[in-house]
Amino acid sequence: MNKKRPARTAGRKLTFKDRYLPVILSAVTVTVVFLLLQRAVVRAEQWPRIKAQFFSIAAIAEVFPSVLKGFGINMLVWITALAAIAVWALTLAVFRSLSGPWFAPLRVFAIVYIDFFRGLPSLLLVLLFGFGIPALRLSGLPKSSLFWGALAIIASYAAYAAEVYRSGIDAVHEDQRIAAKALGLNQWQVLHYAILPQAIRNVVPSLLNLAVALQKDVALLSVLGVRDAVREAQIYTARTFNYSSLIAAALLFLAATIPMARFADYVTQKDRKRRLRIAP
Repeated sequence: MNKKRPARTAGRKLTFKDRYLPVILSAVTVTVVFLLLQRAVVRAEQWPRIKAQFFSIAAIAEVFPSVLKGFGINMLVWITALAAIAVWALTLAVFRSLSGPWFAPLRVFAIVYIDFFRGLPSLLLVLLFGFGIPALRLSGLPKSSLFWGALAIIASYAAYAAEVYRSGIDAVHEDQRIAAKALGLNQWQVLHYAILPQAIRNVVPSLLNLAVALQKDVALLSVLGVRDAVREAQIYTARTFNYSSLIAAALLFLAATIPMARFADYVTQKDRKRRLRIAP
């Protein structure tokens, strides 16, 4: 009587060499390259002068409290803008995805808005909104450059995010829409219950990458005189002719951006694995 062989498991167990050797090699390679670059820079003739002007520990420690306070404004604007962009961009994407002659004005508005704000640089929009609108002195409207500069960033990024949302809506199979209509749902209900939940889940990784970019572009508000981290660093530089304050601001932005970028990579990888599991 033949004995039944045990079923084979797919793949093989990773050994210590397979799991950790690539990580060790990568770390050693990066370290060697960094040390070589450091040696080349330190041996440069002007390095002592550059070090005193850009990497003064005393200057960084002196300016850090004021730069950190300004960085709080950057983060507040970033969080507020994220919430506003998420809602407004989704609204634009829904407008553009509506079909039928009655919704033509909404579709045209969304197309014109997206084309207009994607066609203008964010810096130009910040300058136009931040200086131009307060100069009109319209009654009932805020006169703060911070408010209008933040609104300009929201308007610009919402145009990009709307296209990300729309790509997610278009990626949902048409059969989903047909099946929902067969159940008697109208166009708004089809979007709400069948299309948008799947579309938003599909575009979360792309939206997180936009959030990382937004985190840096909030610094554009400094051109309006808003005393954010960059502006505080510039004030110190103008007073002392030392650029180490800019390094302090750069370190704060790196401390906020790098974890967000790694989280975006994690979500992207998780989403890729989910798609592989559900693939036919």
